[in-house]
Amino acid sequence: MSIKIGILGYGNLGRGVECAILNQEDLELFAVFTRRDPETVKLLTEGVKVYPVTELISFKNDIDVLILCGGSASDLPEQTPEYAQYFNVVDSFDTHAKIPVHFESVDLKAKAGKKAAIISVGWDPGMFSLNRLYAGSILPEGKDYTFWGRGVSQGHSDAIRRIKGVKDARQYTIPVPDALEAVRSGANPELSTREKHTRECFVVTEEGADQEAIKEEIVTMPNYFSDYDTVVHFIREEELAKDHSKIPHGGFVIRTGKTGWEGENRHVIEYSLKLDSNPEFTSSVLTAYARAAYRLNQEGKSGCLTVFDIAPAYLSPLSGEELRKQLL
Repeated sequence: MSIKIGILGYGNLGRGVECAILNQEDLELFAVFTRRDPETVKLLTEGVKVYPVTELISFKNDIDVLILCGGSASDLPEQTPEYAQYFNVVDSFDTHAKIPVHFESVDLKAKAGKKAAIISVGWDPGMFSLNRLYAGSILPEGKDYTFWGRGVSQGHSDAIRRIKGVKDARQYTIPVPDALEAVRSGANPELSTREKHTRECFVVTEEGADQEAIKEEIVTMPNYFSDYDTVVHFIREEELAKDHSKIPHGGFVIRTGKTGWEGENRHVIEYSLKLDSNPEFTSSVLTAYARAAYRLNQEGKSGCLTVFDIAPAYLSPLSGEELRKQLL
């Protein structure tokens, strides 16, 4: 029997979930729900229907897990609690500072509906979070470092596009090589924001726009660029489309620590990701956790959960016997 998946939202993340389901033999795409006119949404999967979001709740008895593919700024804070009372849900809420508040609001609704809700699923938060937990538990006398990139920051790219005179833009977050090597050496350096990452921007401007003024507005933008060494390149629209159309990303989680009676032995734990497509990888993580949400709810679990609460075996389609034989 396949686990029936519903997708809410059909942007980059929703399309990624559709592709990820194709590679999961025990998952089946039931339907896609959208705020757009359903007639304008063309799926890759034959025979699957697209419905307006206003009809979503009417399918509460048909969908095993609803994967929410909206944004963290305004969509998920409202959608996840709303639908967690009707469906087992999984979301990719990634505003780190607001996760505790999001957890509480979702937990209340999921418990009321006796559903399982897993929030903040992806690679950071998500896979990187797990690796920080594992490494810190193994090496309690140590220090965590997280580096992001080289990859496209969608939020920072959008911030540039909002500047007057900017037609389009991509922004890459890049780890500083010297900082990365210092951490890998076990030196435990104290690193400022500027010392850990640089930002590189590729910008297409409107005809006649003041490029010097745009550059100044970018490099001085608080909360986005002012704390970093930032390089701005002005390029043609054709070049942006040719060389910067993809959404790669990745990064490193590193824990350095000591063991021994007097801390005489040093250790480095490192986990890295190199992603051709940020949204497609995130979607693949979401689908694995959809399986976990369904299984846990079948066992009677309800309420809100994070990646910290779920045993790895719940993510795999393999049985416990198969896992012990093949992977342990």
